[in-house]
Amino acid sequence: MWTGEARSSRRRPPRRRPPVLACSNGLRPTRSQVEHRRPPPVRAGGGPVTLSPANEALAAEIISWFPRPRSALIPLLHLAQEQDGYLTDDAMRRVGGLVGATPAEVKGTAGFYEMFRFEPVGTYLVNVCTNISCLLWGGEELLEHACESLEVEVGGTTDDGMFTVEEAECVAACTEAPCLQVNYRYRGRVTPDDFDRLIEDLRAGRTGIAGHGVLARVRQSIPAERLAGVVPPEQAREAPVWLDRNDVEVAS
Repeated sequence: MWTGEARSSRRRPPRRRPPVLACSNGLRPTRSQVEHRRPPPVRAGGGPVTLSPANEALAAEIISWFPRPRSALIPLLHLAQEQDGYLTDDAMRRVGGLVGATPAEVKGTAGFYEMFRFEPVGTYLVNVCTNISCLLWGGEELLEHACESLEVEVGGTTDDGMFTVEEAECVAACTEAPCLQVNYRYRGRVTPDDFDRLIEDLRAGRTGIAGHGVLARVRQSIPAERLAGVVPPEQAREAPVWLDRNDVEVAS
């Protein structure tokens, strides 16, 4: 025999569900379709944040390098990041529109790679390696010195917006330990004194390292030999012939 207390006769109020959007075919839209309907973010001073006219033209050129627009997704993400130093939501939506990818696909691709940023960083992004080789040669001490001299925590940005300091797992330059990168340009066997001189030179513009706007090398020239015969895979009769490197890669 049941001897427990009787359940309350009070009914819960019905849950209010958000209105369901419908597509032209009467079906519920996917999340990516809903994302496309959202208005883009707006700058404090005016219109939506998007690619500049010059970068729109360069984006069209980059897309023309590939047999399929989607193959240009990563180069266009680099281009979008070069513009503002990080990937804005609206820039990613614009890139997706150019190559035929959904916002989820664009952000999922960008999120896989450490070099893509979703938050603003300083004009100069300083990555100090603390992996095993650099660790043994003073990488942690160099990172600590960098944070102390710039008065920031790891991952922080200076008040003037010039420098962001981050810890890197490995920058593949173990013979040059301890090593750091400034906007992904290498500096090897760096001592604390070397670091201080580097910061002075960066502030004075004496290093030749550009600020964000060129975080990645997307503006490489591709010679005609590498463009010749590039067709969609299903139309290719033989494997393409690629050059080992081009003059721009050698010079840089």
